Amino acid sequence: MMRNARIISTGMYVPKNIIPNTYFDEILGENVSEWLEANVHIRNRRWCDEDESTADLCMEAAKVNLERAGLKPEDIDLLIVCTDTPEYISPSTASKVQHKMGMTNAGTFDLNSACAGFVIGLDTAVKYIKADENYNKVMVIGAYAMSKYLDKLDKKTCNLFADGAGAVILSSTEETGTGYLASELRTKGEYCDWMGIYAGGTFQPITKEVVENKDHLLKFIKRFPSELNPDVWSDMANELAKRSATKVEDVDQFMFTQININSIWATLDKLGLDRDKAHTVMHEYGYTGSACIPMALDEAVQLGKVKKGDLIYFIGSGGGLAFASAAFRF
Repeated sequence: MMRNARIISTGMYVPKNIIPNTYFDEILGENVSEWLEANVHIRNRRWCDEDESTADLCMEAAKVNLERAGLKPEDIDLLIVCTDTPEYISPSTASKVQHKMGMTNAGTFDLNSACAGFVIGLDTAVKYIKADENYNKVMVIGAYAMSKYLDKLDKKTCNLFADGAGAVILSSTEETGTGYLASELRTKGEYCDWMGIYAGGTFQPITKEVVENKDHLLKFIKRFPSELNPDVWSDMANELAKRSATKVEDVDQFMFTQININSIWATLDKLGLDRDKAHTVMHEYGYTGSACIPMALDEAVQLGKVKKGDLIYFIGSGGGLAFASAAFRF
């Protein structure tokens, strides 16, 4: 029998601090709430409190995840935290979460591929499980605390981004017809300087001038082509169908990166599929980056939209630009 990996539980957490669209009408001095709801379908978002950090979000999602799986923290063999809003530059967020959670048997590392990170984390976890019998329970957390990196007066960024975490546990299995089917990673590195947090690393260390210029915060430098995500996502979906010997029309749910509802709809339209094939969560939670896909999965599971045996395509994209896809039989 061939070892494979399957998702056995999900969990999510969002901060309690609800920020409505009207908040930005007040601080920006213009009506942006109507545009946000009409064009990106965001009504509210959650932001961390001052004393709440990425590790806190991870731990809360992990607790839910473990409880639903019926596992103890020490049952986890490997913890992967996927984030580009880390607890520290060094050491890893995962090491702090491992310690605080009591995952005493887990190895750890962070994975930063911006908002594509969670799907790449899924792919990485699968490869560990398939390749090494010492890894039987792997937790993958997508976490995002981008409110900590926002210029609250920059209307290009301040009203889209939000905070949250989503987690899954993958388990080894020899059961046929379930679990991981196929995956693919792509990168368009020519877009690496179009959007990001460009100060605070070795390229541009933090200085007084950097802080005064707000160069240590998230910045949109250039506008991305609107067709970029739909073109790449639809192509990756078709390629994933070939790699997994499945059909796109048989997919029960697509889990897309959720920065723009129109990109999701355009992708499904290009694939000739109904728009309800992709569960979305940006409406009440805002754009939660590397957390949005596991959050959407968890909510879909809790609502009964994703059930055992369903075919799920995960397709993520993020700054870099990084793209990742993975097909699972849930």
